[in-house]
Amino acid sequence: MELNGAVAIVTGGSEGIGKAIATALKTEGGLVTITGRREAVLRGAADEMGVDWVAGDVGREADAVRTVAEVIAKHGRLDILVNNAGYGVFKPLVEMEMAELEGVYRTNVFGAFLMAREAARQFVKQGRGELINISSTSGLKGGRGSTAYSSSKFALRGMTECWRDELRRSNVRVMLVNPSEVLTDFAAKGGRSQEQSAKKLRSKEIADAIIGALKIDHRGFIPEFSVFATNPF
Repeated sequence: MELNGAVAIVTGGSEGIGKAIATALKTEGGLVTITGRREAVLRGAADEMGVDWVAGDVGREADAVRTVAEVIAKHGRLDILVNNAGYGVFKPLVEMEMAELEGVYRTNVFGAFLMAREAARQFVKQGRGELINISSTSGLKGGRGSTAYSSSKFALRGMTECWRDELRRSNVRVMLVNPSEVLTDFAAKGGRSQEQSAKKLRSKEIADAIIGALKIDHRGFIPEFSVFATNPF
C-alpha cells in the first residue's frame, strides 16, 4: 500500500516498539496518532515525533470508541491500526494474583479486541484497511513464569486468525507480528531482568519489518511473521 498520507493509529505509541512503529510510519508520510494512558508521556512523545495523540486506556470501552472516532472525525477515514499496547506480569503460577492476570488480559486481549472492533467497522465501510496486531514469540511457545503474558498472546493470536478470516472479504489485511526479545523497558516493568547485548533486537527492526509488510501490493499480504535476532548468543 501507499503509506504517504495513510491515516494510522498506533496504540502504546509513546515508547518502545510502538514509538518506533509510529516514527517509521511518520517518516513514510503517514498521518499518525499515538495512544497511551500517561498523558504527559504521550504528549511529550507526540511532540518529539510530530504526530497526533489521544490519551486513553484501550481496555476501557469508552476510551477505545472515543479514540477511533476522534481520528476518523479528523481525517474522514482510517487506513491502519497497529494494536501494540500491552504489558506483562512474570511470576510463577503459585504466586500469581487474579487481579494481575485480569489486568494483563484487560490490555493485551480486551484492549486489542475493542480497538480492532472499532477500526474494523470503519474498514468494512471503506472496503479496505490494515489491522496489525503486535504479539510475541511468547505467543507461540509458553515458558515458566509467563502464565499471564504468554497466554494473553496466545489469545491474541487466536483472535487474529478469526478476524483475518472475517475481514479478508472486505479487502482488509490482518497481520500478526511476533517479535522475539527486544531491548526495551518492557521486561523490567513486568518484573523480569533482561541481559543487555548489542546483538539483541531493537525496536527499529520490528518497525522496519512492519513497514515492509505494509508496502506489499494490496493483492497479497503476510498473515503472520516472527522477527528474531540473527545471533543473540
